[in-house]
Amino acid sequence: MRLFLLLFLLVPFQALAQADTRLHAMQTGDANRGWEAVGRLNMQGVGFCTATLIAPDRVLTAAHCLFDHRTGQQIPPGRLQFLAGWRTGRAEAIRGISRVAVWPEFDFAVGAEMANVPRDLAVLELDQPVRTTSIHPFGVADEPVRAGDAVAVVSYARDRAEAPSIQETCHVLDQRRDGVSVFSCDIDFGSSGSPVFAVRDGEIQVVSVISALAQGQERPISLGMRLGGRVAALEQALDQGVSGVLSSQPQGARSTARFLRP
Repeated sequence: MRLFLLLFLLVPFQALAQADTRLHAMQTGDANRGWEAVGRLNMQGVGFCTATLIAPDRVLTAAHCLFDHRTGQQIPPGRLQFLAGWRTGRAEAIRGISRVAVWPEFDFAVGAEMANVPRDLAVLELDQPVRTTSIHPFGVADEPVRAGDAVAVVSYARDRAEAPSIQETCHVLDQRRDGVSVFSCDIDFGSSGSPVFAVRDGEIQVVSVISALAQGQERPISLGMRLGGRVAALEQALDQGVSGVLSSQPQGARSTARFLRP
């Protein structure tokens, strides 16, 4: 799936960027061990994104991955498929999607606007839970990372669609007041929905989701969002059988989202 292309100037971040590790592919079972909950989200006839298992029957990704960029229409759940731990033609588990919940304020038609990035979030319900000993869902941290913190990203992307790649260390460059998180992480087309990880209470947890590729002063950068209570709100929406729709009601990261029946 294509990433939103944004032009966004930042103060120089050369010191942090120099401390980033290189992106490398996890093409063997040993290299991918522990990361099997990250998988490829295939959109039939459209492309793919990256998504993360956060519960046996729930995956987290970017909202814009659920739309056909050619028509602007939302892709029916029946045309979505999650491939957990997809690597060299094999997945640890393959599941269809039964329902989706999109953050209510997200507007695909708006396109490449900074205000859309904090809303670019969705939780998908699998048609069957993933219950295998090799796949362990990741927890979600509501507490945001801070500027200067080290994070990691696991992603699929153009020219590396057949195995996940990991950047074990990149950095938070900025936490904007509008809810946009700015990272030095190396991403490309297809990396939309990739989990941003940090260690919280001794565990690796998801702290953001990649939404867009942007251009900094010195090199490309990546944009995500502060999660706050948004993931829990999306999961609650699925539990209640409702889905996010467009709303003019402004939503804060920790506010209660207004979900309506589609």
